[in-house]
Amino acid sequence: MDYKKVILITGASSGFGKVMATTLSRQGHIVYGTSRKATDKQGKINMLAMDVTQPESILRTINTIISEQGRIDVLINNAGMGISGATELATEEEIKLQMDTNYLGVVRMCSAVLPHMRKERNGKIINISSLGGVIAVPFQGFYCASKFAIEGYSEALAQEVRSFNIKICLVEPGDFNTNFTANRAVSHITIQDKDYKEKFERTMKIIEKAERQGCNPEKLGRVISKLVKSKYPPFRTKVGPFEQIMFAKCLGILPNRLTQYLLHCFYKVY
Repeated sequence: MDYKKVILITGASSGFGKVMATTLSRQGHIVYGTSRKATDKQGKINMLAMDVTQPESILRTINTIISEQGRIDVLINNAGMGISGATELATEEEIKLQMDTNYLGVVRMCSAVLPHMRKERNGKIINISSLGGVIAVPFQGFYCASKFAIEGYSEALAQEVRSFNIKICLVEPGDFNTNFTANRAVSHITIQDKDYKEKFERTMKIIEKAERQGCNPEKLGRVISKLVKSKYPPFRTKVGPFEQIMFAKCLGILPNRLTQYLLHCFYKVY
């Protein structure tokens, strides 16, 4: 490592974020983690209270880090949440919460950090997307939509900031065994709907089983560590169970009708 990097990680109090923060902190980087509620410093990780849906909260956090360190070398946009349910029955509130947190939260963070990176003519932004941002999963419609949005946004952003020596990276995790499964909210309207209830419960059992049997989050921590260290990181990195990665990579080869059929059968959406 050439020097200690100043790294900001959103959603760092648990799950992926906590693993990333711990891994990078152990490597000697100066790590700031955020969570919606104030938490004590975790080892050498500086924890700050911040809500990615609140621009004023983001600005305070960025100003705090700049005043203490003078720069932010790496931003890792990890904060996110999930609401499962029938896409048709999603409420305006549920849709807004998903998009406001998962997608607009990323946009707000990038917009707040980029002026400082442009000033330094240096920086790296790692946006945590999902294989759900490449392959839509039933009953995760707006979660997937938020991740698809991150993909398109990141592709455009990468071209726009390249001349400032700012690297944009997308990381697309598959299934990992984290607390995301337990923390996922459920649409009560879907559970009560006679047309969707049975297939929804059947599909969610499959999704949750795959998540519980997913990879150890430490695997993602190692991937992030390599991206932070790399001078020329890849734009897109898929990480997760082998079969999921291979299926995602074959999407451009397999006929769309076949991929839809395979997903329909796997998730038992009938």
